[in-house]
Amino acid sequence: MPRGYFWVGFLLAVIGTLLFSVKSILIKLAYEAGSDADGVMFLRMLFALPIYALIAGLLWQRYPGKRAVMQWPLWAKLVGLGFMGYFLSSWLDLKGLETISAQLERLTLFTYPIMVAILGALFFKQPLTRKIIAALTLSYLGILAIYGEEARMAETGTALGTILVALAALSFAFYVLFSRAIIAQVGSLWFTSWAMLAACVWVVVFFAVWIDFDSWVFNREILLWTFLLAIFSTVIPSFMISEAIARLGPAQTGIIGSLGPLFTIGLAVWILAEPFTLWHLLGFTLVMLGVGLLTLKNR
Repeated sequence: MPRGYFWVGFLLAVIGTLLFSVKSILIKLAYEAGSDADGVMFLRMLFALPIYALIAGLLWQRYPGKRAVMQWPLWAKLVGLGFMGYFLSSWLDLKGLETISAQLERLTLFTYPIMVAILGALFFKQPLTRKIIAALTLSYLGILAIYGEEARMAETGTALGTILVALAALSFAFYVLFSRAIIAQVGSLWFTSWAMLAACVWVVVFFAVWIDFDSWVFNREILLWTFLLAIFSTVIPSFMISEAIARLGPAQTGIIGSLGPLFTIGLAVWILAEPFTLWHLLGFTLVMLGVGLLTLKNR
């Protein structure tokens, strides 16, 4: 591998991870400006939709061979996975963020690789090793440590918020596990573009009907934060990480991606003034050890 090729992939992985890590912060800022999960979800995907449509259209023109591969059963799976990974998972995550801190949300969501391993054992008879069990135990002890501290400090909503984000991680784990076969057929760039486009359409159509626009809070701050969320924490990093995986492989990209919670926690403490206690440090350490153990297993 040429040295420059590797370093470009490394930089893409680091910057993409950092941009994804800002997501929780931007969502919290939009909430502080008066929005809610439904409003943020709608605007985020509304801003992202034309960009994904443009990229998907360019790929459609450039790769006629892949168009031939995409028969209706494959399209149905792709649209369903777009719903699972970027509609349902994103909505559950946004709802959870209404009541828990960005730190607890990010670390809970970060456990999805362990869920992928468990689902692989359930659906594809992949071995459930001692390392996976140890990773699961460490990670959820960490989540429990932070949850207990935040439940003590908060009035209500911590339990429900944590459950919703855990369900978001589970939904995304299903997406990751069942998308592998399609990615192997058409490539990550094609899959990401069309899956995200499908998710955008799902979101815009659903929430255009769901949202009561008469009571919807809408101002310049909300527009700013959701626009930044759509472009800099959704569209750009989704393609950066795809290209990083192509250059470095999923294992090395995943290791770099483990920096994500560290970025998010630092930004949450700095920008949102969220508390960071010894319990947060303990929980963060346990989750990172758990997911890190699983990463070492998969190398």
